[in-house]
Amino acid sequence: MIAVHPGEVWVVDFGMAAKVRPALILTGTPADDELDLVTVILHTTALRGNRWELVLPKPFLKPGAFHLQQIQTIPTVRLERRLGVLNPDEMERVLDALAGRLAL
Repeated sequence: MIAVHPGEVWVVDFGMAAKVRPALILTGTPADDELDLVTVILHTTALRGNRWELVLPKPFLKPGAFHLQQIQTIPTVRLERRLGVLNPDEMERVLDALAGRLAL
């Protein structure tokens, strides 16, 4: 099982329709008795300018945004390679925006 941590950005194979693209890891490595799944937010370069696009410029990402309407739970075997990590302030911005999206 691959080890992942919230705040990491990985290249993920989402299949033919969604392509191979970066995604932000929201959940950590599953325990041995859990399904081998992680929850992610996709990064997109096709911006629409809506309120659910969170722009966090990072040198390891093309200009774009994490799209809070594209939250998915995927098997860890789809994770290809780690690109980098968000700092704690950036991750707090993501979690605040996500709380707004989910009305938590």
